[in-house]
Amino acid sequence: MLVEFRVRNFRSLRDEQVLSFVASSDRAHSESHTIETGMRSAPRLNRASVIYGANASGKSNLIFALATMRNLVMTSTSMPEAAFAEQYTPFRLDRATASDPTEFEITAIVNGVRYQYEFAYDARRITAESLTVYRTSKGQRWFERRWNNDRSDYEWSSFSAYFTGPKDVWRKATRSQALFLTTAAQLNSQQLRPLVDWWSSQVLIVSWSGAVSLLPTLQHLDDAAFKKRVLGLLRAADIHIADIRVDKEQGQQVEFKFELGKPPEVAARDHEIPVVRFLHQLEGEEPVWFDTRFESAGTQKLLAYIGPLLEAIDAGKLLVIDELDSSLHPMVMRLIMELIHDPKLSARGAQLCITTHDTSLLDDELLRRDQFWFVEKNELQASRLYPLSDFSPRKGEALEKGYLRGRYGGVPFIARTGIH
Repeated sequence: MLVEFRVRNFRSLRDEQVLSFVASSDRAHSESHTIETGMRSAPRLNRASVIYGANASGKSNLIFALATMRNLVMTSTSMPEAAFAEQYTPFRLDRATASDPTEFEITAIVNGVRYQYEFAYDARRITAESLTVYRTSKGQRWFERRWNNDRSDYEWSSFSAYFTGPKDVWRKATRSQALFLTTAAQLNSQQLRPLVDWWSSQVLIVSWSGAVSLLPTLQHLDDAAFKKRVLGLLRAADIHIADIRVDKEQGQQVEFKFELGKPPEVAARDHEIPVVRFLHQLEGEEPVWFDTRFESAGTQKLLAYIGPLLEAIDAGKLLVIDELDSSLHPMVMRLIMELIHDPKLSARGAQLCITTHDTSLLDDELLRRDQFWFVEKNELQASRLYPLSDFSPRKGEALEKGYLRGRYGGVPFIARTGIH
């Protein structure tokens, strides 16, 4: 379960920003909307966080920061130098930060153990990395390293006695552009494997990228029980599709070849293309199959999100979706929120983090007040993330109206100057 995510100097996120799932002492919806952890430091975690902000405020950058951290944990040991350098995207509008490292930190509870893991990096190397493990209330610093520019080498703190295995072997095997966490886990550190596995199997980050986004749902449609749940959710959203199938058809894939000083070459080759079809049927009429050309963007996006949503609910995963509300009706958005907060359906502690412009969710009968977050840019074009709780809204306050009137910030400043 995600407890907290911190980021500094990543794209528009110049200063340290903190997204926390730690629930406040507010008892509203606590039985359904929060998860008990059994830990004093964070006794309850929220099941969902909803992030608002104007266009270009930095909402997507926050999601991309989490995705970048995950990508580095999963692939830094095999990432080419050029690809590693591309991961470094600091805040460039300030000379003081344009060459500073990017910093990430995650706190997560995995198998009842709290991990606090952080690292920093620039275009050339990992500049700092550490892991603190809380098996009890007192943390154990298992490892820590920092790059020393004067020595052109890493300075390592002493490994914890609680961290076992051939640590020096793992240390020597860690390249400057690779994470020690990943290197040691790949070299059979059983103690570090749970945290790496959490990133690889328990964190789902989804964004709409056309037809390819349907794959996580479509690849499980051979499972009759799964398909039944998918069709049931579509019907619950008032989308009347009787069946879904994926056919394979022969088509042509167009490829472009570009060489300096030569005109572009276009080549087409036969290729097997998956075609998704949806069955519609009126009572007393013959069934009719339609392909994606005849289905709305909203239907296709909901279908794309249903697969990861069910996976998160069934396995207690963290699901992160950027702009979930795009093409989805507000009532469908409410349905998704109700599913993630159903303690019987979501009994394994699934969590959801979304960015959205759907202000109808700003309703304290639907969500807790500590589940709302806002992002806005300051006069230096740096993004700031902050919770609704900073404004101490009273119970029953008209949150949607207050937000649209600019009380909580995170809205665009609309000016007609220059339009005429």
